[in-house]
Amino acid sequence: MGHGRDEALMEVLVFQVGGDRYGIDLRCVSEVVAAVRVTPLPGAPAVVEGVVDVRGRLAAVFDLRKRFRMAPRAPQLSERLVLANTGERLVAFRCDDVQGLAEVDDSVVEDARNAVPGVEHIIGVIRLEGGLVLIHDLATFLSEAEAEALDSAMKGEADGIS
Repeated sequence: MGHGRDEALMEVLVFQVGGDRYGIDLRCVSEVVAAVRVTPLPGAPAVVEGVVDVRGRLAAVFDLRKRFRMAPRAPQLSERLVLANTGERLVAFRCDDVQGLAEVDDSVVEDARNAVPGVEHIIGVIRLEGGLVLIHDLATFLSEAEAEALDSAMKGEADGIS
């Protein structure tokens, strides 16, 4: 029997931040690049580290450490920058390490809201060899107010460049 592309399979990019493993739906991921200098963005919400220029497009850099209440850490040369599309905007976030792809069946993704109340940015939990991976939802990373503040700050930055 041939293995057709099963619709129930989810490809997850697994990455590490502060010793914890997270995942993001591969369909959102644009690319993974070596970390670059992040330019501070005046007026952006606190969970936005700043912006990076990706071949002429500005991407807001989300601070996962701040959002997940981890201790801040200065940027490291070894870090990676994951670029992703939220549907609304191109975003990026620094991670300590990208561990690769995991292909999981939708049926093994546990709803994180049942397992860990109060984690609105996590949409699922999967068990992989070596422990749990929290699946992150970038679309809900920013609150509505934060998204508005970011859009306004990004508009100001784009106006300043042109």
